[in-house]
Amino acid sequence: MSIPPFAAFLEEHRGPVYRFLVAAVGRDGADDCFQETFLSALRAYPRLRDASNLRSWVLTIANRKAIDHHRARARAIPVGAAVAEAGGRGAVSGPDGDPEVWWAVRALPPAQRAAVVHRYVLDLPYAEVARILGCSEEAARAAAYEGRRKLRTVLEGTR
Repeated sequence: MSIPPFAAFLEEHRGPVYRFLVAAVGRDGADDCFQETFLSALRAYPRLRDASNLRSWVLTIANRKAIDHHRARARAIPVGAAVAEAGGRGAVSGPDGDPEVWWAVRALPPAQRAAVVHRYVLDLPYAEVARILGCSEEAARAAAYEGRRKLRTVLEGTR
C-alpha cells in the first residue's frame, strides 16, 4: 500500500487523534500534544515504508505525547495545587459529558488510561489497542478491564 501525501494523512487522522488527546490530557493540553504528535509524525513520515497501519502508528505517537504531558505536569505542579488551580475536580473538562468522569480517566495509570480511551472513546478493537500500546491483545483487554474497574470504584465513591 503506497503512502499518501502528508496533508492527506493529516486530514484523515486529525479527528481521532484530537479526540484521543482531549480524553487523555484534557482540552488545555490537547492542542500542544496534537501539534507535537503531528510534528513527530512529519519528521518520521519520509522514512515510512508501508501505509497499511497509519492510524495505529499516529495514535501510538499521540499516546506517547499524552504520557509525556502527564509526566511533565506531575513534575511541574504538585497534584493538590493543580486541582486547587483548576477549581476542584469538577472544573476539569472532558470531550463530552460528566467532568468527574474525565478527571477520573486522567487519574488512571498511563496504560489503563490509554486502553480505556482507545477502546471506549475511539471504539478501536482490542487488536489495534494492543498495537498502539505495544503489548498483547490480552494485556490490552486487561488494561481496559482494570481501568473500567478503577473508574467504577472511584465514581461510585464520589456520587
